[in-house]
Amino acid sequence: MSDRSARRVSLPAETDTAALGAQLAAALPRVPPPRALRVFLHGELGAGKTTLVRGLLRALGEAGAVRSPTYALLHEYVLAGWQITHGDLYRLGSPAEVGSLGFADLDRPAALWLIEWPERAAGELGRADLEIKLTVQDGRHEAVLQAQGEVGLGWLMALPCEEL
Repeated sequence: MSDRSARRVSLPAETDTAALGAQLAAALPRVPPPRALRVFLHGELGAGKTTLVRGLLRALGEAGAVRSPTYALLHEYVLAGWQITHGDLYRLGSPAEVGSLGFADLDRPAALWLIEWPERAAGELGRADLEIKLTVQDGRHEAVLQAQGEVGLGWLMALPCEEL
């Protein structure tokens, strides 16, 4: 990809997906924006969304189990000075339900949202700083990272991962 706001990365093994999450953690902006930093994770079931989140959280110091919050919808962590919300909106009944999840209260500096299935919210979460699309084709896993705005671009440019 020639556009500097996007990067495509091959993820041949699950460990590579977790390593990408760790790289995202290492490259987190040193000065958080005045609102929540938003990462939207797209991909079919089994594409690696939770694996990427697990890698990021482990790199920030989470030692406990990191599972997809499919039934709880949200899991929260406080790590390395960040208030992290891992959301899985797959089971969301309608975009109108987003308001009841409390995202308005979680929209503050040093907050990081890692949202799986954001399309189920139909734009109710605001704009992502970084969108990550995970795909599996012919057994090959890939991620396309797309920066949205200045904060996302700075974060993307700080990543050491190599592009395809």
